[in-house]
Amino acid sequence: MSYGVIAMCRPALAAGFALAGLRPVAVATPEEGAARLRELLDRPDAGVVLLEDALYDRLPDDLHRRLQRRPLPMVVPVPGPAWTPRPAAADAYIVELLRQVIGYRVRLK
Repeated sequence: MSYGVIAMCRPALAAGFALAGLRPVAVATPEEGAARLRELLDRPDAGVVLLEDALYDRLPDDLHRRLQRRPLPMVVPVPGPAWTPRPAAADAYIVELLRQVIGYRVRLK
């Protein structure tokens, strides 16, 4: 079986993902994003879903738990455009992933 990569983002970013050769799913609101993500979970060809971090952060808790229990599709939050420097959110995300995998919190240097 072959799995695909799907990008889910706001309409303004969808053109960029399409130019990169991905199949974007444009959603206007976080609620629409959650509904479309639930639909993608049932697709057998979805391997990786690149989800804009603004949408990922506003997913309902039950959907976050459902994603943590499933191996596929792998949902990866990707940063959207920002006009100001971001805090070390990438480091915090990696630390949280490590905590979930190995069972305790680590400190990155």
